[in-house]
Amino acid sequence: MRWHDFSSCQPSQLDPLDLGGRQRGRLDAKMAETSLRTSPSAPQADRDTEFGILLEASEAAAAHTLDFDALMVALATVVRKIVDYEIYSLLLPNDEGELSVAHSVGYGEDLARSIRLPPGQGLTGEAVRRKETVRVDDVSREPGYVCKIPTVKSELSVPLVARGKVVAVLDLQSAVPEAFDSRVSALLELVASRFSLAIDVAQLYRAQAKQHSTLHTLQQIAQEFSQILHLDELLGQISTLIRPLMPYDVFAIYLTARPERTLRHYFGVKYQERVQWRDIPFGAGLVGSAAAAREPVLVKDTSLDSRYIESTPGIRSEVAIPLIVRNQVIGVLDLESAELGRFTDEDVHTLTLLAPQIATAIENARLYEELERDLVAARSVQRHLLPTAWNGRPGIEIAARNEPASVVSGDFYDYYDRGGKVAILNGDVSGKGAAAALYAALASGLIRAAAQHDLPPGATLGQANEALLDRKVDARFLAALLAVWDASRNQLTMAAAGMPAPYVLRNGSLSRVELEGLPLGLFRGATYEDVTLELQPGDLAVTFTDGFNETVNTDGETYGDDRLEEVLRSHQNESAQAILDRLFDDVSRFCEHCPQADDRTAVVLRVTQKA
Repeated sequence: MRWHDFSSCQPSQLDPLDLGGRQRGRLDAKMAETSLRTSPSAPQADRDTEFGILLEASEAAAAHTLDFDALMVALATVVRKIVDYEIYSLLLPNDEGELSVAHSVGYGEDLARSIRLPPGQGLTGEAVRRKETVRVDDVSREPGYVCKIPTVKSELSVPLVARGKVVAVLDLQSAVPEAFDSRVSALLELVASRFSLAIDVAQLYRAQAKQHSTLHTLQQIAQEFSQILHLDELLGQISTLIRPLMPYDVFAIYLTARPERTLRHYFGVKYQERVQWRDIPFGAGLVGSAAAAREPVLVKDTSLDSRYIESTPGIRSEVAIPLIVRNQVIGVLDLESAELGRFTDEDVHTLTLLAPQIATAIENARLYEELERDLVAARSVQRHLLPTAWNGRPGIEIAARNEPASVVSGDFYDYYDRGGKVAILNGDVSGKGAAAALYAALASGLIRAAAQHDLPPGATLGQANEALLDRKVDARFLAALLAVWDASRNQLTMAAAGMPAPYVLRNGSLSRVELEGLPLGLFRGATYEDVTLELQPGDLAVTFTDGFNETVNTDGETYGDDRLEEVLRSHQNESAQAILDRLFDDVSRFCEHCPQADDRTAVVLRVTQKA
């Protein structure tokens, strides 16, 4: 350990006469202060060098006031100009007074990261307690010395005090006894006084910046979580958004299994790779303890906590936060780090703020996925309720198709023999989704039941209307078209309740059949008109729901009737199935890259021969 060779510095560079008035006055004040703290007999060159070091310290502290990392580097640089240290560290106290290394030279990275000194422990703790410099010439004779490096013989701890509190401790250690004399101690105290306020301000600024980042992340999470309804995607996004707030090595989400009290590992990331761990009972390990106690669990040193269960080698600290919705623990968020004391009480506070949003988003995603599974099952049932390809009476072809806008459809179709005749039904329930699909199943069954009485289509719809009103299903109604083909007379009789007018192509001429009638399920006593047409082989009848002609593309254009009519004219000589496929293909091309807004259903009947 040695002083730097002060004779190498050029006195002219430190001459107050070369500085401006304000700087000269400031420099004179520093010189006066230094002269009080150093030996009056010190050579002028040494005093000029000390004076220059203090000036550099003041300027460095002022230049990096809002950059804590730059301040730490600048302080270490200035200290080395005072004493050529072997081991250097700057320690910071947390809210509980525990000291940890923020910047160091001469320590191994793992050792520096592992140092956590409780309040009052060691020479640095003593310096904090007394708010005074502690210098020990022979650490072997000091009972309060905490040995981290066996070769150390002497140590100097200088507290940095701002606003009446210790904001940091500058600590130097040497393998040489009596390495630090009073001049080093006095000059380091002066340097510490220059940096203390800057470090205090920089930490306040960093805390404010972190708080701002936390609030921004909370806002971002609130926005993004509300839009993610798939659990895997949601949990992946949670792991991504939390990492900038509190870097971790391991991230895990455990979800409560029902009805048993077990936490099932659902999502895990270890060093940025997806992993899967075993399930944990309530009360077991830190994760199970957080769930059982319904309180956060913070462990700064896992080796000291008997509850800790190792799942990843090398983990030194862990925090587990219970996720609670409607007073029920639905899971646990767990973060782990290979760094000792990585997570703080502030991190727990931040995660506690995030936990309700995370828990609600997870529960919503779980409920959505359960609903989605139910809807997929409902769609499978709905497909079985719709008739398969027509294989009934000869003389006609029937092709029908339903494409739901969501998983299940409020549109439906049906066809069946009715006393030697063929009944064809097409319907469109108000709204979409599961409720519309259930109402469609109800309506289809009621219309089929009414059709067994061999009434004309209009009277059949009238009976179905009364039956629906008897069920008193609020805010639901449906449009429907019922047609009956009588092969013995080559006649098609139709009645409609609020459906788009069907198309009929006879002798190569395309026309629409206007049918009057209110939707079913709105008013009692509604009547429905029958229209009868005579059809010949080659003629077509096409009925469709408004999901076709009201389709809108990305340019805001409506599919409309003209495009539908063009498809029918261009392919009128093809089979019923081919014409149906052409209709669906054309409307799909028209609205490519835009979501389907409404269910689409169409039924095509072609007469192939006379009875």
